[in-house]
Amino acid sequence: MYTTSERRAITGAGGFTLAFIVLFAGLATGVLLLHAQDGAGGTLFDAYLFRITRFTLLQAGVSTLLSVVLAIPVARALARRRAFTGRSWIIRLSALPLGLPALVAALGIVEVWGRRGVINELLAAMGLANPVSVYGLAGILIAHVFFNLPLAVRLLLAGLERIPAEYWLTSANLGMRSGAVFRLIEWPVIRGLLPGVAGLVFMLCATSFTIVLTLGGGPAATTIEVAIYQALRFDFDPPRAVILSALQILLTGTLLLVLRLLGTPAEEAPTTGRTIRRFDGARERLTDALVIGAFVAFTAAPLLAVVASGLAADLPRLAVDPLLHRALITSLLISLASATLCLVIAIPTVAIGPASENRPETPLRLLAGGLHAASSLILLVPPVVVATGWFLMLRGLGGTARFAPFVIVVINALMALPFVVRVLAPAYRTHVARTGRLSVSLGVTAWHRIRWIDLPALRRPLMTAFAFAMALSLGDLSAVAIFGADGIVTLPWLLFSRMGSYRTADAAGVALLLGIVCLLLTLPSTASEKTTSKHDA
Repeated sequence: MYTTSERRAITGAGGFTLAFIVLFAGLATGVLLLHAQDGAGGTLFDAYLFRITRFTLLQAGVSTLLSVVLAIPVARALARRRAFTGRSWIIRLSALPLGLPALVAALGIVEVWGRRGVINELLAAMGLANPVSVYGLAGILIAHVFFNLPLAVRLLLAGLERIPAEYWLTSANLGMRSGAVFRLIEWPVIRGLLPGVAGLVFMLCATSFTIVLTLGGGPAATTIEVAIYQALRFDFDPPRAVILSALQILLTGTLLLVLRLLGTPAEEAPTTGRTIRRFDGARERLTDALVIGAFVAFTAAPLLAVVASGLAADLPRLAVDPLLHRALITSLLISLASATLCLVIAIPTVAIGPASENRPETPLRLLAGGLHAASSLILLVPPVVVATGWFLMLRGLGGTARFAPFVIVVINALMALPFVVRVLAPAYRTHVARTGRLSVSLGVTAWHRIRWIDLPALRRPLMTAFAFAMALSLGDLSAVAIFGADGIVTLPWLLFSRMGSYRTADAAGVALLLGIVCLLLTLPSTASEKTTSKHDA
């Protein structure tokens, strides 16, 4: 599949990429360990650390339970109703929270669930005096379910739609009712998917930063990542930040280990490949319609609220605001640079896999395994932890403001890397399997192979990965929050500062702009997806 010179080039690029990732994260971790020596008076098990760890696990556990339990009836209803008008748009709608910046979603949730939101207005009209509080644990749970319920629905729906058509034909011939269909056909599939889906959602909730920072409402609702930010920006207590970072790495490492142990390959039943046609669910039409309607209303309401509040803002004044211009330009430059760097890192990471197959050389296999692990390193060491290490290092060198943009670019690139690799790897593996031997036999190698064979075939997944990496970088607040006081103003940081100063009208206008830009980047890829695709990342 590769010539010797191509394999050497891929190996060299892979080695350089692995060294870069390990060095960047290793320097941050080393600085944290050095500063930990100054915090000898601290302890990893004092009451404060125990409290925030307990709250981190509590909110992640409850968020996961709500997301997964609510996703089961929604996925079943969508799987049963395969032909109604608008089904494809509902599935696309479920992808929008994945590409929406957390701050934009938080503002929409406040508009819907806040003290003056739609829900509390309805409750007041019904004579209920106690409004729903969107700040604290309740707001965090609502926001996490908003983001993770659609994710869980898509993953469970993909599994249900892989059930062979012969199962449904047999169930109809046997006259099985809905309960028997769920117990004997659907539940075994859902049960096999639940550990992975629940583990993924729990991981996302446990490492949530922006949602908790925005909707936490005070010290009683603080997670480990938010406590790291507070220790640096408010208390300026580096030893405490180091201890919290170590605790966060320990927590994420344990979660990743559990995810790896729970992950089981999907069992594919034999099938002739006939078109799926379900004969069950005739009695559940009304129930399915109510479930799908409630899901659409819950998912779409914050999005519509952001649009409505954004259009009601003083957009002409915001349009000439120089600070908004500066934030937009900074965000676009950082996101373009980080997306480009992410692709530069991802391509050798993806290419090293096929290059190491059927090769007896141990170093090449070790390099492939190392790159695969390094591509997910940011899941083990979250962005706020890496940013903390580099902040302490640059502060010691006296160049925080000067070098912060470059650090933010790299952190955002590494943050998007696991997702980009999962977009590119299947497409690249399939492409190499189809064209690799023929390219070598025809002598189309090196740059000619890239130009005439690889790029035309991989243009679409490359563009999708690039747009997704840009959207993730545009909406990220974690790295910028650590360096934000040093003159770096991005759209998420501007939105966060406007919300913090109760300038809600300006915040709504900024949120509308940020949401439109991110959705323009992610919508083309979601629109071209099949309904059984995506987000294992």
